[in-house]
Amino acid sequence: MYNSQGTLKGFDQTINIILDESHERVYSTVQGVEQVVLGLYIIRGDNIAVIGEIDDEMDARLDFNSVRAEPLNAVSH
Repeated sequence: MYNSQGTLKGFDQTINIILDESHERVYSTVQGVEQVVLGLYIIRGDNIAVIGEIDDEMDARLDFNSVRAEPLNAVSH
């Protein structure tokens, strides 16, 4: 499981978005969260499930070395 985070710089009518200073968090069941730096990143709207605001103070207090996550189930349309 993974998610992308960054500063929202722009979007269009189909929810394609541009993130700046972005990174991807890759979750695993056996090790801590891996953070992959992406920089400026464009995501197509049909690949987006949720957009939200992150509390930077709370996020900074999390210990991502101890976080584990199970894979998501397959999505059927």
